[in-house]
This record gives sequence, C-alpha cells and structure tokens, in this order.
Amino acid sequence: MKQLSKIDGDHCANCSTLLQGSYCHVCGQSVHSVLKPVHGLLEDTLDMVFNFDGRVVHTLPPLFTKPGFLTLEYFAGRRTRYLTPFRLMFTLCLLTFFVCQLAFNNVDLNIASDGKADTGAFAALQTPAAVKQQLQKNLADLDRTANSSGVPAVAKEATNVGKRELQKQASRRLAELGVSTALAAPDENGVGTPVSAANPKDWLNRSSHVDIAWLPDFANSSLSHSADRFKANLRAFNADSGTSRRDAIQHMVAGTFALLPQTMFVLVPVFAALLKLLYLFRRRLYMEHLIVALHSHAFLFFSLLLGVLLEVLSRAITPHAAWAGQPISWLQASLWVWAPIYLLLMQKRVYQQGWPMTVFKYLFTGWSYLWLLMTALGFALLLAMAN
Repeated sequence: MKQLSKIDGDHCANCSTLLQGSYCHVCGQSVHSVLKPVHGLLEDTLDMVFNFDGRVVHTLPPLFTKPGFLTLEYFAGRRTRYLTPFRLMFTLCLLTFFVCQLAFNNVDLNIASDGKADTGAFAALQTPAAVKQQLQKNLADLDRTANSSGVPAVAKEATNVGKRELQKQASRRLAELGVSTALAAPDENGVGTPVSAANPKDWLNRSSHVDIAWLPDFANSSLSHSADRFKANLRAFNADSGTSRRDAIQHMVAGTFALLPQTMFVLVPVFAALLKLLYLFRRRLYMEHLIVALHSHAFLFFSLLLGVLLEVLSRAITPHAAWAGQPISWLQASLWVWAPIYLLLMQKRVYQQGWPMTVFKYLFTGWSYLWLLMTALGFALLLAMAN
C-alpha cells in the first residue's frame, strides 16, 4: 500500500482539502503512506536529523569554494536545494568537535615517562627533617672536596653546579612531602638552602564555602561543590604522577569539547549583533546578519574539520610513505590561508561596500570576535575544570 485512502477522490485524508500535489497545501500532510519498510523509516530519520539528500551535494562545495554564494542565494529566495543555515552550522559544529576530540585523544601528551619528579638521592626519604639532614651532609661533602688542596678551578665550579642541583632535588622532595620550600639568600657559591615557608597550595586542600548573601542556599551550595571540583582537578593537574596528570588533562579536554557547541551557539548571535552594529546604516534586518554569521561559522567548522582530517591522514600515512607528508602539509597551509581570504570576500560580496571600508570593518570584526572567542573558550575551560 503506497498511498493513504482518499476521501472524496483526490482530497486530503486529514483535512479533506482538494489535493494539488504530493502534499496538502493547507495542513502539509503527505499523500504517501506511513506504512513502509524499515529501511524507509531509517531514511526518514537520517533526513530529519541530518538532511542527507541531494542538498548536501549542492551545499558543501559552494560553502567552501564560493564566498557569500549560499547567503546571497538564501536572500534571493532560492533555498530549497540547499541545507538551511542553522542545520548546516549545527551539523558541522557537532561533527567537527567530535572529530577534534577523537584526534586529540590519540595525541601523546608528552608527560615524563617515569611519572615522577627528579628527586635524586632524596627520593627514599620520608620526612622533611631527613631530607634537610641529608642535604646538609651532601653539601658538606662537596665543600670538603672543593676545598681540598690541588683541586683545579674547573672542578670547583663543577662542585658548585652539583650543590645547586642537590638543592633543587631536595626542594622537589620537600614539596612532595607537603612542605613548601623557598631559597635562602645564596652564598658566595650561588647555593642557598631550603627554608620552610607557608605552603601556597594549602587553599587547594581546604573545603570551599561560597556564601553570597543575595543567592539562595542551593545556589551557594552548588557553587561550593563546583569550587571543590575545580580544586580537585587542579590538584590532579599539578600532581607529580604522570598518570594523574594525564587523566586530569583528558578530563579537562573532554569537558571543554562537551561545552564548545553550546559556547558557539552563544557566540553566533553575538557575532550577528556585531555585524548589525557595524552595518547599522545599511538598513538590513538582524536576521540577515544572523544568516551571514551562520554561514561564516559553518565554513570555519568545515575548514577545521578538513584540517583535522588531513592531520589524521598525515599521521597514518607518513610513517609508511614519507613523501606524502609534504603535499599534506601544503594542503593544510592552503586551508589556513584560504580561511581569512574567504571571510573577507564573503563580507565584500554580501554587504557590497567599497574595499577600504570592507577591509576596515573586516579587521575590526575579526579583532573583536577574537577577544570574544578567547573569553568564551576560557569560560568553557573553567566550567570544564569545575565538573
């Protein structure tokens, strides 16, 4: 059965309106049956979520190669054959950040392989007093060696270098034992001894208590928990254990990538408002600037996606075919050069102002947006650390 039963001939089964095509022009219901094979339901789901049809083929090439083309087509009313600006940006944003996170997770974080700070001869000592006693003994031994008769000046200088290294190792071990150390005034040989000082990291170990008078109790409690989680993540990030630090970095990266799509959805309308302000006398609606912002971000996400895929391809191919690394590098460089040129040409073609004014507004927009982006990324990083 390929069609729903008709009412009074060619009338819509839902509202009884006379049909003039495959869809009712009053209620929008299709004349095709909802009873179809399972693969048909899968196709409908993919179309509803991603619009995987001919519009992808008509949208992505001009998005990347024709600055401003999709925007002008949308303004002109020729929209059916292209993906809508929001769905295009939304899909590319999620896909790009997903691929970026996968690619980043496979990168070696270059954390020291031994996972421990270099504490040398003090690694086995378990108390601050023992570390200081051992340090004084080692320094005294070096002094006796340096003051022995017949020791050349070069050896004395090497002795001084050894004393400084011992002092650094002792300081690291004292820090591991929970005692912050500072250097006393250096002696004539440039060597100081560690002296105890108030540990500046004590605040990381204290429980947070946020009490803002005009906030309700649940909000203060939530902020306190977030502050505690932030401190826990920061402690793990500063840990001497390579494994703990690696886990903290991966947690921070995963949390940041999870927040980036929401962050970009906030930045897009802000960017459109900035364009509205710059082109206030062009008498364009805010919605027009929003479409420009959506297409601009869609292009940037698509370019970033291509760049990341090229990087993954380079890592996979270069170990087996070194000659392929250079062409891939050229393609990546071309992407980074094309991106600012594309955005400038898009702004020129859409707003149709002279080159001097277009370049000025382009530079001002880019500078302003860069600060907005850095602020948003910093805020996303803080939120990720507090989760």
